[in-house]
Amino acid sequence: MKTLITSTENINFNKFIKLYLKSNFNMKNLFTFLGTAFLSVAFATSSFAQVSATANASATIVTPISIVKTVDMSFGNIATNGAVGTVVLPAIGARTFTGGVTLPATTGTVSAASFTLGGTDDYTFSVTLPASVVITNGANTMTVNNFTSGSAASPGSFVNGAQTLKVGATLNLSASQAAGEYTSASPFTVTVNYQ
Repeated sequence: MKTLITSTENINFNKFIKLYLKSNFNMKNLFTFLGTAFLSVAFATSSFAQVSATANASATIVTPISIVKTVDMSFGNIATNGAVGTVVLPAIGARTFTGGVTLPATTGTVSAASFTLGGTDDYTFSVTLPASVVITNGANTMTVNNFTSGSAASPGSFVNGAQTLKVGATLNLSASQAAGEYTSASPFTVTVNYQ
């Protein structure tokens, strides 16, 4: 470390030492003087070693996600021939069937559930779907499971602050499924979060 002592200060400091040594020359006084001088220089030079910097703090609040149901899920008209079967209603696309199920020409209302989402433009989101839901007609029941989701445009992100989310699922019919109109006792829940 360099100490800033001008030539004038250096001369005065030398004179001070000579005078001090002439008047008080003994080892105890010499060590006390040198220790005091050393500490003074150390404290003076340490102030030059300290440096500082500054930083700003910031945060961005994004628009809260909103979700509004616009269309309920409907599997439409289904016929059974006495064997176990399923109807698969995809989030986007046409329904299909397996096993002892046929799909009549008179389809009835067929629609994946549809939700309108709102959020911050270009942000992506994740969707949490239910594991299953039971639909009933009196004492008769069917299970809806294997839920899927999708969106037609820019899947998984908001475009101009909005997005349409479609939700499909699989309907499971027993071999002796009774005729009638089946509905869920309570609505199923779809949850959307920013990623």
